[in-house]
Amino acid sequence: MVPVTATYTGELSTLAIHGPSGARLMTDAPKDNEGQGRAFSPTDLVGTALGTCMLTIMGIVARRHDLDMTGAHVRVEKHMNQSPRRIGRLPVVITVPGKFTPEQRKLLEAAAHGCPVHKSLHPDIDAPIAFVWPDC
Repeated sequence: MVPVTATYTGELSTLAIHGPSGARLMTDAPKDNEGQGRAFSPTDLVGTALGTCMLTIMGIVARRHDLDMTGAHVRVEKHMNQSPRRIGRLPVVITVPGKFTPEQRKLLEAAAHGCPVHKSLHPDIDAPIAFVWPDC
């Protein structure tokens, strides 16, 4: 169990605090939903969680196999449906620089697909994953 607390700070913003570390995170409503877009929106954080989870799980597998994926990065695009308002698509592109064998690429791709955030998304959310291996 990991506690997170959040306080509404006014003007459609919140301050969330991660219990174990005390790390703080501000959110704001997006401009297309009456906010000012000054910070991540709650739905932005879903896309952020997805991309960072994939990189983290890939990093765990890479470390276990003595692979260096430093510099790997992810781009997640959040597409909202308007009626009802919800996340409709979260396409993901993961770019991993460095030399990897086909077997190593398959191992890292499987790790990304095993991300618990990806597995927790509602099946109505289209979340395709693409990989770019520029040095292979």
